[in-house]
Amino acid sequence: MTTPVLAPAADAPGEAAAGTGPLAEAQAQLAAAVRTLGYETGLHALLARPRREMTVSIPLRRDDGSVEVLTGHRVQHNFSRGPAKGGLRFSPAVDLDEVRALAMWMTWKCALLDVPYGGAKGGITIDPRRYSRGELERVTRRYTSEILPIIGPERDIPAPDIGTDEQTMAWMMDTYSVSVGYTVPGVVTGKPVSVGGSLGRSAATSRGVVHIALAALAHRGIAPARATAAVQGFGKVGAGAALFLAEAGVEVVAASDQYGAVHRAGGLDVPALQQHVAATGSVVGFGGADPLPAERLLGLEVDLLVPAAVEGVLHAGNAAEVAASVVVEGANGPTTAAADEILAANGVLVVPDILANAGGVIVSYFEWVQSNQAYWWSAAEVDARLEARMLAAWGKVLEVAGERGLSLREAATVTAVQRVADAHLTRGLYP
Repeated sequence: MTTPVLAPAADAPGEAAAGTGPLAEAQAQLAAAVRTLGYETGLHALLARPRREMTVSIPLRRDDGSVEVLTGHRVQHNFSRGPAKGGLRFSPAVDLDEVRALAMWMTWKCALLDVPYGGAKGGITIDPRRYSRGELERVTRRYTSEILPIIGPERDIPAPDIGTDEQTMAWMMDTYSVSVGYTVPGVVTGKPVSVGGSLGRSAATSRGVVHIALAALAHRGIAPARATAAVQGFGKVGAGAALFLAEAGVEVVAASDQYGAVHRAGGLDVPALQQHVAATGSVVGFGGADPLPAERLLGLEVDLLVPAAVEGVLHAGNAAEVAASVVVEGANGPTTAAADEILAANGVLVVPDILANAGGVIVSYFEWVQSNQAYWWSAAEVDARLEARMLAAWGKVLEVAGERGLSLREAATVTAVQRVADAHLTRGLYP
């Protein structure tokens, strides 16, 4: 097939992302993959820029009768391999560049795991802890109605992310369904099972992290029964990962959240810690462990470090302190490019986010398939298919890394970018 010559972009691809932050990191990773693959400027520009963006105002009537106007975004990065797919986060840190970066990473994640989606992401600049359940429902429904023209089971399928959950998805599904006049369970994933969600979806990202973590430890010759781990970010992903690691025999010695950290040399009682967090909202004050300054967790002498919170927690200022043999990224973009270089120089094996935390999108895909077919799988079927997908992608990334002499992150990105570019070139440029 002849590669079409595309006109060079007016600006260098990713020029708007110059500097630091998630978008700059995402653009830098893409640029490195493009250099490795030898793609020309026009194709690079097409891959670097979102296909569609939508920013909306969300008027909210508060419980006290006052009106507040919030801002929401939805970015659809690519459609070459299928409809867009990506989470919706509620966070005070949400901005358009962050959403753009997350949508791009989602494109690569879907391609790497051979899921027939392009990447998308949504966000509302809001601290959900400051709002009542009724207010969050009104925010969700108004946001859904505002982005209604660009979502749908064949267009863009949202899912939960930071600050949102299965109830959020149920509100989104209901709002969309009411607008079209019939129930459309496939418009979102991560729903409650009672309204068409999949068994195994809520724990899928955590299970995927652990499948990859155990494979990475084995690659380093470390058996689970003699491995230690620390989990940074004891939220939906981190808490589940800690539990599944402990069940696999790994000694989870530390965990943290935004308020602090706890440590126990003999291993934490993870179920008890989960109960404590459910009761108090934080790991701080857990009686079965000693308090630990949160920043010290990243430098603990452990075999496995799982950053499972937010972007950029491993950076040039602290990467040299990492003593773990393996870092498995449960969060999106937790390691900056500068930190990657330091970790590589120190012999730390870093498993990138687009592979490590892809369990959620895999089971979201399974949920979408089940919703569209109205036929439901057992939990055992879901877990077995999740593990098979994760380990197949792990094997592919190792293969490409070995063949091309790349890091795991570079190999994962190159594999994903090549698949998206191939799909685009096969479909052609219209008109």
